[in-house]
Amino acid sequence: MILEHTLGLFTHPDEEWQSIREQHATTGRLYIQHTIVLALIPTIAAYIGTSQVGWQVGSEEIVKLTPGSALNLCVLFYMAILAGVYILGKFIDFMAVTYGADNKKYPHGIELAAYGATPLYIMGAMAIYPNIWLNMFTGLIGVCYSVYLLYEGLPILMKIPKERGFLFASSVLTVGLVMLVALIATSVVIWSFGIGPVYTT
Repeated sequence: MILEHTLGLFTHPDEEWQSIREQHATTGRLYIQHTIVLALIPTIAAYIGTSQVGWQVGSEEIVKLTPGSALNLCVLFYMAILAGVYILGKFIDFMAVTYGADNKKYPHGIELAAYGATPLYIMGAMAIYPNIWLNMFTGLIGVCYSVYLLYEGLPILMKIPKERGFLFASSVLTVGLVMLVALIATSVVIWSFGIGPVYTT
């Protein structure tokens, strides 16, 4: 069932994490039923926001991207989301041994990365109106709830004590921040090859 755990992560996260653990979803199924669909929300919203609505800095004129440029950047953004979930999930599985997690028979790293990012996908809908303060505020809400899901869900998925889960989750959060910095650096390199933003005149 597509998006079957999405609502539960907001209404009763503990029970939903337990349900996720018991299902043992494969990576392919997880992507088809959850990640591929939800990752479209910020991607489509960003395309509409940057190419049709535009943004304004101070009293200057509204700035927009050309449809072609916005499409290129949004496709790259979408691919980065899908790849980022997979890479972070593999890092989680790799670190699981260090924290004595029950993760050998059924690795749960990609599940944690995919479902933990759900609030970020949902809040990404606000990119349809690219106002810096509104986007920062809603983005902060998404980040905070994703961090909450990470700290709450990791001990349940990995079957480890909450104290050890706190340390594990903190390590995952650190890896996630490093990946974000790497993504920004990669974006700069890609722009240098001429795939950067093109503004309407």
